[in-house]
Amino acid sequence: MDNTATEGTENRFETLQQNIEQFIETTRQIGIMVSDFQPGSQDTLNDKINNMITDMQEIDRCKHLVQDVEVPLEIFQYVDQGKNPELYTEECFKRTVNKNEEVKSKVDAYKNFRMTLTEELTKEFPEMMVRYHQFKKQQYTAPERK
Repeated sequence: MDNTATEGTENRFETLQQNIEQFIETTRQIGIMVSDFQPGSQDTLNDKINNMITDMQEIDRCKHLVQDVEVPLEIFQYVDQGKNPELYTEECFKRTVNKNEEVKSKVDAYKNFRMTLTEELTKEFPEMMVRYHQFKKQQYTAPERK
């Protein structure tokens, strides 16, 4: 990915993030005003509610910037559980490393089995194994048929 594409990607997320942060701040301010409501602050509260509506409209305008982004459902589960969504990436990486080690172990076991099997078959059936190796060599060196 070139620098321009990276900057564009970062910018689109930054714009959305700023809009969401503004919405959260406006909502927080409304919550404070409502929890300690004073009759004289009704106009200010109305302004904040209008600002919140404007913030939601700004967020809605940004939706085209992130339509191509796919978010795994597990991330929403992390958020619902009050966990940091960045932990999902870390745990996903750990699971991948563990799975990679597991698969590598299996591959190594199959290689060892194949080597042992070949040795034992060679001891028991030497002529057949010579023919087998010749056949295998022909298969790898034979030109492709159309």
